[in-house]
Amino acid sequence: PRRRVNPGFREQLQLYEAMGCTVDSSSVLYKRYRLEMLSERLSEPQDLPREVFAADPTSVCQTPNTEILYRCRKCRRALFRSSSILSHTEGSGPTAFAHKRITDSVRICGSGHEKCTSYFIEPVQWMEPALLGVMEGQLLCPKCTSKLGSFSWRGEQCSCGRWVTPAFQIHKSRVDEVRTLPLGNFKNAKT
Repeated sequence: PRRRVNPGFREQLQLYEAMGCTVDSSSVLYKRYRLEMLSERLSEPQDLPREVFAADPTSVCQTPNTEILYRCRKCRRALFRSSSILSHTEGSGPTAFAHKRITDSVRICGSGHEKCTSYFIEPVQWMEPALLGVMEGQLLCPKCTSKLGSFSWRGEQCSCGRWVTPAFQIHKSRVDEVRTLPLGNFKNAKT
């Protein structure tokens, strides 16, 4: 009889190969895989593993020069770093979900390739209280409580048409990018 390799194991091998035959826990591929596996096991998340959460930028002294920091547009509280963004391949725009809702605005405006209007990120430590015990909800700034986006362990649709599972979605219009300057360039600059 012919034997087949378990598809889940095959996917793990492909992931391992894509990471250069090493387990790189900082890899976007690894982070996405870990979250997908966790979302499949959750019915109501009561206790989430600590390693799922990225460090809160306010609890770490300095952001490396290569990273962009994202802050709440309203109160300027640091929320996440560029290393927490989980990129996805672009979907086919509004037409990807036309079978669910067909509206005049989609027919008129749908160009097929709309840019992503949100960041999909890994969970950050400040999100933990909002995530426990529920499958979906709003993500609010931990300082000023303004709405930043939403989350769903079942997934959400990006504006580009791609379905992202699980989804921790922060609207780009609610955050500002802060690029760090190399140390020594502005010694007297205040942060």
